[in-house]
Amino acid sequence: MSGSKLPTQAILRWVKRQPPKVKAFLAVVAGMAALVFIRFIVHDHDNLFVAAEAVHAVGISVLIYKLTKEKTCAGLSLKSQDLTALFLAVRLYCSFVMEYDIHTLLDTATLASTLWVIYMMRFKLKSSYMEDKDNFVIYYVVLPCALLALLVHPSTSHNFFNRLCWAFCVYLEAVSVLPQLRLMQNTKIVEPFTAHYVFALGIARFLSCAHWVLQVLDTRGHLLTALGYGLWPSMVLLSEIVQTFILADFCYYYVKSLLGGQLVLRLPSGVV
Repeated sequence: MSGSKLPTQAILRWVKRQPPKVKAFLAVVAGMAALVFIRFIVHDHDNLFVAAEAVHAVGISVLIYKLTKEKTCAGLSLKSQDLTALFLAVRLYCSFVMEYDIHTLLDTATLASTLWVIYMMRFKLKSSYMEDKDNFVIYYVVLPCALLALLVHPSTSHNFFNRLCWAFCVYLEAVSVLPQLRLMQNTKIVEPFTAHYVFALGIARFLSCAHWVLQVLDTRGHLLTALGYGLWPSMVLLSEIVQTFILADFCYYYVKSLLGGQLVLRLPSGVV
């Protein structure tokens, strides 16, 4: 084992022994430190959102490699892919009718790739799909997101239906990975390509969250006013933070497994 890994593993072992409240505090401190670091090295914080989309695309590419080369979709949640396609389709619609920009092109490519993954899982590789383990009820997230969109949505001058769609895709994106995390918790063992994909999602979510937080700081809060009034601006930020923290625990075990030289990630009970 190289000497550079020894201090890192010692730190990870120390963190593992800490109570949940201390772990949560350390995660917040680490996140804030990362935000400060990013703020100083990235001058145009709009690039963070593009970077988040690029990392998500890398994650999708890992899935495509897994499906084409290994000819199996074991360990992947079809329900998470369905939710991802749904929020991307809604966000793409909003992009076309509200603000056509580079994000529209990125979302189009990501949606096309996601639909291809869904096609492969539903038809070509259906025999390897772990349907019994993929038991998350997606209505538990779709319906609450739709209801929340009705209650809290942008107060901009756009069409009312478009504003509802905007809010719905923001909320749904925040929880779209939950079926994938449930499947991994059911199996307890996560093979490498699936772990790489979920870790890429975690990095993408953090970059997206960093984009919003730093934009608010750069504009001294004026960005919140630009998003509208009422609870909506706060809900946008909260959704970004929720996405990040949902995946934070998994990313911790991923890094720990990677540093330990383990090819297969084993999740302890209660991670998801």
